[in-house]
Amino acid sequence: MEPEMEDKTLELMNTTFMDSQTDDLSSKKITVFKTITNGPMTMTGSRKRPSEGNYEKEKDVCIQLFDQWSEADQVEFVEHLISRMCHYQHGHINSYLKPMLQRDFITALPAQGLDHIAENILSFLDARSLCSAELVCKEWQRVISEGMLWKKLIERMVRTDPLWKGLSERHQWEKYLFKNRTTEVPPNSYYRSLYPKIIQDIETIEANWRCGRHNLQRIQCRSENSKGVYCLQYDDDKIISGLRDNSIKIWDKQSLECLKILTGHTGSVLCLQYDERVIVTGSSDSTVRVWDVNTGEVLNTLIHHNEAVLHLRFCNGLMVTCSKDRSIAVWDMASPTDISLRRVLVGHRAAVNVVDFDDKYIVSASGDRTIKVWSTSTCEFVRTLNGHKRGIACLQYRDRLVVSGSSDNTIRLWDIECGACLRVLEGHEELVRCIRFDNKRIVSGAYDGKIKVWDLQAALDPRAPASTLCLRTLVEHSGRVFRLQFDEFQIISSSHDDTILIWDFLNIAGQARWNLMCAWTVLMAKSMCQGQRSRNGPTLPSHSSIILFAPSLHLCPPSGVHVEESSLPIGPSVLKHIAPLPPQPKRTQTYSERSLLG
Repeated sequence: MEPEMEDKTLELMNTTFMDSQTDDLSSKKITVFKTITNGPMTMTGSRKRPSEGNYEKEKDVCIQLFDQWSEADQVEFVEHLISRMCHYQHGHINSYLKPMLQRDFITALPAQGLDHIAENILSFLDARSLCSAELVCKEWQRVISEGMLWKKLIERMVRTDPLWKGLSERHQWEKYLFKNRTTEVPPNSYYRSLYPKIIQDIETIEANWRCGRHNLQRIQCRSENSKGVYCLQYDDDKIISGLRDNSIKIWDKQSLECLKILTGHTGSVLCLQYDERVIVTGSSDSTVRVWDVNTGEVLNTLIHHNEAVLHLRFCNGLMVTCSKDRSIAVWDMASPTDISLRRVLVGHRAAVNVVDFDDKYIVSASGDRTIKVWSTSTCEFVRTLNGHKRGIACLQYRDRLVVSGSSDNTIRLWDIECGACLRVLEGHEELVRCIRFDNKRIVSGAYDGKIKVWDLQAALDPRAPASTLCLRTLVEHSGRVFRLQFDEFQIISSSHDDTILIWDFLNIAGQARWNLMCAWTVLMAKSMCQGQRSRNGPTLPSHSSIILFAPSLHLCPPSGVHVEESSLPIGPSVLKHIAPLPPQPKRTQTYSERSLLG
């Protein structure tokens, strides 16, 4: 743009702006700016009165000059013009430009034949945002519907969340997922209505865990000689258990019938693990045996330890075993028949009761009260975790977290990298024999015959009171609890009482009846608390009296749950005051085998 032409235009603008010193000065400036920038004639602010003087003629001259310039010159001129304005005028210009700069790209992309890009963008939304997006306009709703975005959302959750994956398998709606559009699949509306049902199922399962509401199935192992089930592992089809009578029994998980009995060990089967090819077992006869998981044939027998093999783990071609002889053996598993000893780890001063490992560390726990950490790659010693006051019976290690149980009746949480004890959980009355954890919960079993469910996230929070950590105590075994495993839906445990128990938190008879009772109890409690005041705030009458107020409903808590008789402060939920059964008198144990703990 020529300097003299720009100066002339600015002079015309300044002349126009100086025509009036009244309150409409800002409106005139904004009008000229909008006209020069070829914007629409609608104005963010209305003029108080018609323009005066030569404004219209001068405005036309400015527009003619502006139209003759290149785009770069026009931008430069507008920058000069804006720099001469005050902050108040800048605000008006910003309000005018903001909607002009916004673009409905979701609507625009399909018009350019780019539907797949619009679908891909919206596929990253969560459920709440997807609901909101459907309400924007019909075009957005069409993109979501034709793109099957509710189906994609459910598929994403199934891929990333084990709870969703488990529900898809158990409720059989997985068959409608992960299919392309050429296959016959339900419409988007099916998945949109399925999503809230899944959320309701998840909330029900979580409530069942908190309340201890479960369906119980019992397998009687019927051991002929010595009674007791020392170890187990399960999947959707079967449960494999190691027994004190030297046998390994394989059970159908649906019918609970014994499918096969494996014999060969000359001592109690103390530990086992299996995958899709083999079962590996350790025994008090000091041997490790490898079995074909399908035929039950013995494929290999490893003779190395001098005393009972107490625990073992294998994964990705590596196996670690530990023994009452105080040693840890690290093995290379090229195949079921080609297993060679890599290294023997020595350092514990008593029986090594349990091992666990990943690609970084091997972790072992012993009757000498210590947990030792070793390098998986080099088998070199790294550090010792000290804190338990008596021998350690069990542990699990994952990521940076180690959780251990001891004959001092406590559970400890450790940071493996620094060796710090993060929390001590107290509640068991005897030795803590088995322990497992996932992202939400810790489940422990002890020689007091009880299984306790703990809130893992609360346990990792140093501000959480100790009294809030134990969510539920489950009491059904009549003997010491030896081993347990669990997932999002169930706990499976074994005991000295020669039984395997399946605690199902998903498929519960009378679930609707129990939900009704819980909801009704909360509503009744709120209504009865009106007018009841004390120095500590509102209080509730006893739960038993609340339930008696509705005899026609014939509602009562499920088996294994009782209601407290004392008045309780009102919290976020009345249900949190439903407690487990009171401690029962200690049973006389008939367990005659010497404990392996130091």
